[in-house]
Amino acid sequence: MKKLFLILTLAMFTFVGKGYAEVSYGISGALTQIDASGTETEGGETNSDDVTNTVVVPSIFVEYAYSDKISIGLDYIPISADVSSKTKSRSDTETSVTGTVTTTSTSRTQSAQAELENHITAYANYDLGGYFAKIGVARVTLNTQESLGTGSVYGNEDIYGGVFGIGAQADNHRFELVYTDYEDISITSTVARTGVTTNNKIDADLDTIALKYSYVF
Repeated sequence: MKKLFLILTLAMFTFVGKGYAEVSYGISGALTQIDASGTETEGGETNSDDVTNTVVVPSIFVEYAYSDKISIGLDYIPISADVSSKTKSRSDTETSVTGTVTTTSTSRTQSAQAELENHITAYANYDLGGYFAKIGVARVTLNTQESLGTGSVYGNEDIYGGVFGIGAQADNHRFELVYTDYEDISITSTVARTGVTTNNKIDADLDTIALKYSYVF
């Protein structure tokens, strides 16, 4: 995915210098559904959850058409978006976590959220005669925003995804249905839970589907 993203980006800047390249740009608004599923492993324990969020996402784009069939572009989203519609929270109670003879009980509050920011898509549109097909690669930073009683701390991660869509354009108005399937996410905490020798780990899957309107200048 990373290599394809770089290839599309380099191709766009290569063709911008060609005399036959037609440059256009525009603004977009997309009603986007974010779906994510994940599992956190703490020692031998696992906790799984599915989350969703529906947001309106604006973006700006620049596009270069170097034939009557193919155009290449970059689309940038200037805002961040929460992966879940609300912060997920739970309370855990651990018994004798230190392994002492005396039974002890520890209550821990866990809350977690994540957001997507700095989203860039490198794409190519292919004209199908009244409609067009889109293929591309997206890159986004996943920011983890956790407050975990276990003491675990997770870092941020840049992830890539495949972009597939179909759309139509009339004059300056463009409508698209776009699906993005991001690569599997695996993040290991920088701090292990008390009494556990291995660091905690999150495995997650993320995808989005968007109904998008653009005005092309």
